[in-house]
Amino acid sequence: MQAPADLSLEALAGEILGAPITLEHPGMGTPVRGTLVDETLGLFIVRLPSGRIVRVAKSGAVGTIALGGREIPLSGDQLRVRPEDRTKRLSLRGSRGGTR
Repeated sequence: MQAPADLSLEALAGEILGAPITLEHPGMGTPVRGTLVDETLGLFIVRLPSGRIVRVAKSGAVGTIALGGREIPLSGDQLRVRPEDRTKRLSLRGSRGGTR
């Protein structure tokens, strides 16, 4: 059976756009809650319930993302990769130390 951390990484390796997200960042006064609409190497782009779009730096951001009916802890520092490389990087993390 996989450990909970492995399941979280596996979920984050898939598509995360469109998921409900809550983020806190040291430079922000209040948490950002909304829908993840895009991401770049260094930013999460979130649509708030009001329709306003905000950009949150991945570096230093922490929070949760709802995927597959579960709230998954999120660390922007861990996801500070190009979105197209995230799947490859996170899925390989669980297989290190094994045979190739």
